[in-house]
Amino acid sequence: MAVRRVLPGREWAESHGMRQRPPGGRPPGHTNVKLATTLPEPARTRALQGIALRNLLCLALGWGAFESKVDRGLGAKWSDRLGPTSAGASRSRHFVHQPQPSARDRRIVGCLVNRWPVRTLHTRGCSQSGRAVFAFVQPRRGDTSVRQGRERGNPAAVAIRTMKQVFIKQGQAVVEEIPAPQVQPGTVLVRVEHSCISVGTELSGVTASGVPLWQRALTEPANVKKAVEMALTQGPTRTYDLISGQLAAGTPTGYSAAGIAIAVGSGVADLRPGDRVACAGAQCAHHAEVICVPRNLAVPVPPGLDLSLASTVTLGAIALQGVRRATPTLGETFAVIGLGLLGQLAAQMLKANGCHVLGVDLNRKRLATALDLGLDAGLHPEDHDPVEQALRLTGGIGVDGVVVTAATADSAVLATAFRMCRRKGRVVVVGDVGMNIERADMYAKELDLLMSTSYGPGRYDRHYEEEGQDYPVGYVRWTENRNMAEYLRLLKTGQVRIQPLVDATYPVDETPAAYARLNSGDERPLAVLLRYPQAGNDTKPADRVMNPAAKPLAAGQVRIAIAGAGQFARAVHLPNLARLHTQYHLQAVMSRTGHHAQAAATQFQADYSTTDYERLLADPAVDAVLICTRHNLHAGMALQALRAGKHVLVEKPLALTRDELAAIQALFAEAQGQTAPILLAGFNRRFSPYARRLRELTRGRSNPMILNYRMNAGYIPPDHWVHSAEGGGRNLGEACHVYDLFTYLTDARVAQVHAAGIGPGTGHYRRNDNFIATLTFDDGSVATLTYTALGTQKYAKELLEIYVDGQVLALDDYRSLTVAGSKARGIKTRTPEKGHTEELEAFAAAVTNGGAWPIPLWQQAQATEIALKVEACLG
Repeated sequence: MAVRRVLPGREWAESHGMRQRPPGGRPPGHTNVKLATTLPEPARTRALQGIALRNLLCLALGWGAFESKVDRGLGAKWSDRLGPTSAGASRSRHFVHQPQPSARDRRIVGCLVNRWPVRTLHTRGCSQSGRAVFAFVQPRRGDTSVRQGRERGNPAAVAIRTMKQVFIKQGQAVVEEIPAPQVQPGTVLVRVEHSCISVGTELSGVTASGVPLWQRALTEPANVKKAVEMALTQGPTRTYDLISGQLAAGTPTGYSAAGIAIAVGSGVADLRPGDRVACAGAQCAHHAEVICVPRNLAVPVPPGLDLSLASTVTLGAIALQGVRRATPTLGETFAVIGLGLLGQLAAQMLKANGCHVLGVDLNRKRLATALDLGLDAGLHPEDHDPVEQALRLTGGIGVDGVVVTAATADSAVLATAFRMCRRKGRVVVVGDVGMNIERADMYAKELDLLMSTSYGPGRYDRHYEEEGQDYPVGYVRWTENRNMAEYLRLLKTGQVRIQPLVDATYPVDETPAAYARLNSGDERPLAVLLRYPQAGNDTKPADRVMNPAAKPLAAGQVRIAIAGAGQFARAVHLPNLARLHTQYHLQAVMSRTGHHAQAAATQFQADYSTTDYERLLADPAVDAVLICTRHNLHAGMALQALRAGKHVLVEKPLALTRDELAAIQALFAEAQGQTAPILLAGFNRRFSPYARRLRELTRGRSNPMILNYRMNAGYIPPDHWVHSAEGGGRNLGEACHVYDLFTYLTDARVAQVHAAGIGPGTGHYRRNDNFIATLTFDDGSVATLTYTALGTQKYAKELLEIYVDGQVLALDDYRSLTVAGSKARGIKTRTPEKGHTEELEAFAAAVTNGGAWPIPLWQQAQATEIALKVEACLG
């Protein structure tokens, strides 16, 4: 296996059929644009047209491919070659060698990269600088185009159309175009035909998003506390960047949809492309044209059931779970308080169980609708006291149970439910109601108060929803998936009727009007659906969206793409890349979640957003890739990028297994002296000004050192992804930072590794949460790491003490460095300085200038090997 060689400057240009511009001049035989402007008309116009069209065609056809055809067709003597603009630079994105591309030029780039059709192209003369001026009409939003296939070896033309999704921003619903998701293992990729707006839940989200930040702070003190803690640890600027970015990005909305499966991931054996499926989940079943849904959140739609009706599957499952919690039996009498969509469905399900059902609501129209659908009695509080009515209708006994589906902060609703019940009755809370309970309302009757958790067992369980671990039917009869399937069966058999409850269906482009109708007071609809345009089988949703507000490329910048737009990337790396704007140009943001990618690309002015990692690797305009995904993906994605000739900065850990580490080492061993891409694992602490100062103070030592590092890591629940196969545990995922720092300060090979951990007495802690690792290095130095989750976060997280040559060097949480035993000075900063910015600066310098890597490969491998040995010791 050969490593693709990275070819900077002249070598790269020659390998792509382009000649490097010689210092101070143009390539031989080519005419400068300014020279063309001195020609008489009409020769000048023809020359400029040739230059403009030549450059656009070169860009569209692959930056220099088909060169001879263009030369013959346009006349080589007036053509202006596209190529690197200075020694060591990569391909220029500039049109006609202008110093900076204009906004119009950037739109042209977007149109050409997306293969949108050119509608108008002509020159309108020249500006004073002598560059051609283009008139280019960009297609309207939603236009389709044909990409002449070179993607993934498919020679056929494939129609590409943008994907629309609904977001909640500043009190409004907006429709935006984002990259379509890619199918993942254990998931189903669905082209949505209809989705259902949850009137109560989504309207509350719209209202909350329009509340000013200061006002929200008064009602959400927990979030304010988190923001303050983040500001203290990461600085106010970084905190502001993250919060403002999240607010500007908006919130994806929707959690109930139905459509056609267009792809299934590995591990999904019972669904196939072309199957009709209904989907649930606030984390995935959004109002969007294409969604990627875990298998346990998708169910087949019975034949003959309209997909528009199946799109209410989540609301149906919620109502069904509330009814199951009430355990109704044949002949019992139940009351349903709140006859919105959930209440209407719950009432019908109780009737299907053979119960007598009373309904309570303030809206007479909803009472009438429920009566038409089989409700036995409708109670309006203005006509009679609901409690008295319930007693009269049950012969003075009271109802056997109450299902509360209302949405109000008033606790009087629960009090009414308790008073309606008979002795030993039960009350199930499905809706969001006030929970200030009077003991006397429940005590005398010995009532049961039950909560119904959304769609049913499995909800909020990451192992069930994300990892696909089903509960055995013999032990958990009704999971959320089985509830969804049963609701669809009830629709198919007609035992539950949803069609009379659907007030309107809107095209997705008219989503703002649909949400506006939700605010229509007493006439608020029960259910509103969104309808999505249906593309043909030869049309695929675009996995890339260009950003018309992208920053222009400047000379000397490293064009970097970021893979993984999670919170850490948005809070740390992306703001740092923006600050290092002279060194970096953000070419692309990739995330498996399209709205995360698009939001980050918009906020940080990247050229485009995408959900396809392979697109980054195939993009010749990407020089380097920054990988910020889950830990288990690091090694594989890094190898892919390196083989594609991209420089790689991959967040720690570099690898989670010995095989992964061996594959990386083998790749560079096979390079056989060629100029291979740079690999840098994100061991940022060694780049901190504190670590650099420690290295200066210990470089001239006459004896080995003793290094004691304490990491008060804080508690993480056992079901967090860090402890799963995705994270690899805290030793591999975080302690590797310290092993690298030890390697950096000693600059020596490790000789011995020992580790011992405490055996947790309960399942509260994991085996690699609390341990001590002792390392011996070839230079005689001994280092220990005490890693613990037993402490409190109110105490400093990290402390390093170094004993060397009569001195004690103490680093306290990367905020201060003190020196005892000499006149050397320490360092002190207002916020922790852990080297993230300096790491990016070192990476950019290495990519631009070549030379030694920021961290030698052997040291990156050693930190990982130490972590693997410690893991083996901990068992």
